[in-house]
Amino acid sequence: MEDKPCASCKFRGRYEQNPGSLLGRLWRWHTRWCPGWKGYVKSLSEDEKNALQARLAELDARRSA
Repeated sequence: MEDKPCASCKFRGRYEQNPGSLLGRLWRWHTRWCPGWKGYVKSLSEDEKNALQARLAELDARRSA
């Protein structure tokens, strides 16, 4: 799914590098209501969705620590 903008989003990259950064936190907040992100997640296979959810949970935990 690398052809989808969400897969290569620069703000998403910021979140993955530093979940506590302002742009990273803004991106994570944005994913809660963004129709593009929701469409991207729906387009993923079950395995890809599970991997993405696990990765985001890991980053969320790192941000909270």
